[in-house]
Amino acid sequence: MVGRKKRTQNCDKVSHEELDRISQLPECLISEILYHLSTKDAVRTSVLSTKWRYLWQWVPGLDVEFNTFSNIDAFMSFAERFFYSNRGSWIRKLRLNISDPLGKCDLNSWIDVFTTRRIQHLAVDYIPTSEIPLSMYTCKTLVHLQLVRATLGDAEFVSFPCLKIMHLEDVIFPNETMLEKLISGSPVLEDLLISRPYPQYDKAKVLQVRSHTLKRIDIDGSTEVVIDAPLLLCLRTMIYLTKNFEIISLGFPTKLDIDVVFSNKKTYGKSLIDDILTDITRVRDLVINNVILKNILLYSNLGQVLQFRDLSRLNAGFAKSDLEMLPTILESCPRLESFTLELVKDPSMCGKMKKEPNVMFSEVPRCLVSSLKFVELKRSIPRYEGEMELIRYLLKNSRILEKLRLNVYYRKKEKCDFLTELVSMTRCSSACKVLVL
Repeated sequence: MVGRKKRTQNCDKVSHEELDRISQLPECLISEILYHLSTKDAVRTSVLSTKWRYLWQWVPGLDVEFNTFSNIDAFMSFAERFFYSNRGSWIRKLRLNISDPLGKCDLNSWIDVFTTRRIQHLAVDYIPTSEIPLSMYTCKTLVHLQLVRATLGDAEFVSFPCLKIMHLEDVIFPNETMLEKLISGSPVLEDLLISRPYPQYDKAKVLQVRSHTLKRIDIDGSTEVVIDAPLLLCLRTMIYLTKNFEIISLGFPTKLDIDVVFSNKKTYGKSLIDDILTDITRVRDLVINNVILKNILLYSNLGQVLQFRDLSRLNAGFAKSDLEMLPTILESCPRLESFTLELVKDPSMCGKMKKEPNVMFSEVPRCLVSSLKFVELKRSIPRYEGEMELIRYLLKNSRILEKLRLNVYYRKKEKCDFLTELVSMTRCSSACKVLVL
């Protein structure tokens, strides 16, 4: 009995050692493992043992929000333990969500600390009581910068030699030249986002974006921007009542993502629509909503058939009432290779009698015969009666279609009937694969 008890104790000891092999790893490797956990979970490991008590402070990343703490003092105490405990360690990624109406957070000192610790990714959501400290504008290791609800200072000198991504959301600019300084001080910048829902609060009216490295720009509808970026690949924007961007560089982005916001009180001027449609004819990859689609159809009804000869990818939002113009839209894109059709609600039909559209098409656009290889159908509305006819039309007439992706929701019984009917449909392209999500 004694021997059996001793063997049991030895087995328990071995089992415990095997289960705790992670503690035998080098601290630098444990720190890397904790980096991939949330900050909350990383801190929880401090109760495992004495060895683990302070390991979370060596993690090269921090993600904290003020509202997860009982008060501002508890938040400051936690943050300062992280910032000041190991001044020589590396901070790879930092996200701070700070709401400090009393101005207790010493953000200036914090930024002084982490800008000297080789930080690469910085995201600060900061309800402003003061401007972002000037020391941040000369961080030489920063690769990704995101500022939300922050007030920018008028820095005389900006140097971000490694910065590739800059997202400025709800920020207040001191003047129109500050953005130019940020961009000119970022010689490898590729991705820029500017969101200013309340531009009347700052002194910048028209922003100048000049860069020979920018590839992606995302601007909201209330920001007026003049763009000189010859390498631009993608422009994403939202338009309310006036066009908010002007491109003056020789090149034009290959992808344009335009969301024209519907207004039931005001109408869009013909010059605005003409301007947008002119831009559309110059791109190869286009994302548009049904407001623009309706204007393309209007031009077609007037005998002015628009041609988007360079367009190879189209992602378009259709309301059910817009589906009758599908052949007209596709006929305007003779070289289309990829088509995503998203069925959405039509705000203009709110409160009106809804009529199911006719999708029994007789026309076969050129792109279905010669170029279309990929189609995706998805919807954010309930199923409608003509859905199966639309799918049947695409499968029957697309000669070189390689894949049809159906991102549609059905209840269990309805889905079984849907799949049964789908399998029986005629496919013009023998190589076509149908994927139901």
